[in-house]
Amino acid sequence: MLFLSVEHIMRDVNNGWLIRYVHANGASMFFLVVYIHILRGLFYGSFIFPRHLVWVIGVIIFFLMVGIAFLGYVLPWGQMSFWAATVITNLASALPLVGKFIVYWLWGGYSVDNATLTRFYSLHYLLPFVLLALIFIHILLLHDHKSSVPIGLSPSALYFDKIFLHPYFTIKDFFGFCVYGVILMFIVCFMPNVLGHPDNYIPANPLVTPPHIVPEWYFLLFYAILRSVPSKLGGVILLLLAISILVFIPFVFNTIGYKWFKHLQLYLIFFWIWVANCILLAWTGGNPAAYPFVELASICVLFYFGFFFCVYPFFPLLFFFNFYYQKIESLYFFVFVKKNA
Repeated sequence: MLFLSVEHIMRDVNNGWLIRYVHANGASMFFLVVYIHILRGLFYGSFIFPRHLVWVIGVIIFFLMVGIAFLGYVLPWGQMSFWAATVITNLASALPLVGKFIVYWLWGGYSVDNATLTRFYSLHYLLPFVLLALIFIHILLLHDHKSSVPIGLSPSALYFDKIFLHPYFTIKDFFGFCVYGVILMFIVCFMPNVLGHPDNYIPANPLVTPPHIVPEWYFLLFYAILRSVPSKLGGVILLLLAISILVFIPFVFNTIGYKWFKHLQLYLIFFWIWVANCILLAWTGGNPAAYPFVELASICVLFYFGFFFCVYPFFPLLFFFNFYYQKIESLYFFVFVKKNA
C-alpha cells in the first residue's frame, strides 16, 4: 500500500506535497554538496596526516549516505523503485556460497515484497541517527586537528595570520546556506520532478520490466561502473572499490609532497580531466546498456581507477622533476640572459 500512501500524502494531506518534495529533492541537494566537498578534499589534499581520520570518517559517512538514499528510493513503490530494489539486492547473489541466503535475508522472503519494504522503511529512518553520530565524530576530529591551509603552508607558520571561524566563516556559510535554500525551494516549487523518473509514478508491477532501469542521478556514476563489467561479481567488486579506494588514499599514496602537487599545472589538468571523466561516466550510466555507452563507460572506468593507481603514485617524481627544472631554468636565465643584457 506504499504507493497509495505516498499519493495520499501528496494529494490529501495539507502541505504533504511540500514535505515530500523537500525530502526527495533535499536528498539530491545533499549529495550535490557532498560531492563538491569530496572534490574539494581531493584537490586540496585534506586527507594528509594528521587529518587522515577525518577523511576516513567522511568516506564512511558517504558510504552510509548511499545506503540510506537507496533504501528511501525503494519506498515510494513505483516501477523504478521495485526494479531498482530487485537489481541492487540481487548483487549480493554474486558472492559465492552465502550470496543467495543474503539476498533472501534482505528480501525477508523469496522476492521483493511487503517484508522487504517493512525492513527497508525501518532502516531508512534508523540509519540517519548513525549518520548523525558519524557527522558529530567527523566534526570533532576536525576540531581537534583544525582545517588545513589550502596553499600548502603549515598552520603554525600562519599562527598570527590565521582566520577565525567567527565571523568570517559563519557569515560565509550563512550566505551559502541561503543560496542553497533558494535553489532547493525553486526546484521544489517550480520543477519538483526534474530530478526524478516518470516511471516511478506507475505502481510497482513485478510482471512488467521497464525498458531501461535508471537509478537516481547521484547513483549514475556507480551504476555505470557496475554495468561496465560483464561479470556480476566483477561489477560488485569494482562498485565497492570505487568508494573504498578513497579510504586508502591517506595510507597508500605519497602525502609528503602532495600539498605542492596542486601548484603543478599538469596536476590541475589531470584533476579536471578526472572530474569531467566522472561526469561523462554518470551520463553513460543514465543511458541504455547498449553500444556505444557500455564501451565508453569501460574507458571512463579505466581512467577513473587509473587516476588513483597511476597518476597519484608518480606525482612525487614529477614534483622533484619540476623543482630541479625550475632551478636549471633560473640558472640559465642568470648565466646567459642576464649576462647578455
